Amino acid sequence: MSKIPKDISQAAHLSVDPWLQLKGFTRARIAIGRAGSSLPTKEVLDFGLAHAMARDAVHLMLDIDALENEIQSQGFKTIRVHSKAPDRPTYLLRPDLGRRLTDQSLAELERVAMLSRNAAETIDFMIVVGDGLSSLAVAHHVAPLLVEVLKYIPAEWKLGPVVIASQARVALADEIGQVLGARMVAMLIGERPGLSSPDSLGIYLTYHPRLGLSDADRNCISNVRPEGLHYVGAAKKLLWLAKEAARLKVSGVALKDESDIQEIDQKSALQISKL
Repeated sequence: MSKIPKDISQAAHLSVDPWLQLKGFTRARIAIGRAGSSLPTKEVLDFGLAHAMARDAVHLMLDIDALENEIQSQGFKTIRVHSKAPDRPTYLLRPDLGRRLTDQSLAELERVAMLSRNAAETIDFMIVVGDGLSSLAVAHHVAPLLVEVLKYIPAEWKLGPVVIASQARVALADEIGQVLGARMVAMLIGERPGLSSPDSLGIYLTYHPRLGLSDADRNCISNVRPEGLHYVGAAKKLLWLAKEAARLKVSGVALKDESDIQEIDQKSALQISKL
């Protein structure tokens, strides 16, 4: 009777992908090897698990109470709203309903806006948190990201409440920002899950939010999570864009993200000064 290898990946009939060393740099499905003309059993099972996790991320409901407590513990005021999509199946079938507020939510925001106008307060920057297509991303990453964002917001900016939106699409932030009269709004939302990233968070910044805008009017920062763009880097990039948007009074394709170039220039200048 032949001896079964302890590690099936070392079995003689498996071909190890020469790109295996690159696997340490990405969670993408590379260097998976092969067994004859097919995939190794482990890779087939891993693929099935990743697919199941991606599906679960889309359908899992967000624990809004827990999220709201985490956000409020950082000193933010919060408001809950809901899109016109009444449930998850409708949300997935009717993206347009996820872009507009219910009448009840609209009335609540108008009440808040009236109080702000009476106090002669204009919101410079506000954050909307939407469940989007991955509640896992929101549950895992919004709170630690906000910790970093707070470090870079200019002290002179007037911050609006954090609006937590259920069954939300990206464009829902346009209506929210318009009603509250915000100069800028950043939507933190769960991105469409991938097979290696079921909990990826996206950030969409819009200057002068209002109904009728398109994706061309927003700046996107994607894949915010420890395995992608970390919270510190995402917060720096968001606030760099926000400051430039406030200065130039634009966002989207008219606003180029040169934050990385600027950081490289600063580091180079520092190194030269030490010579």
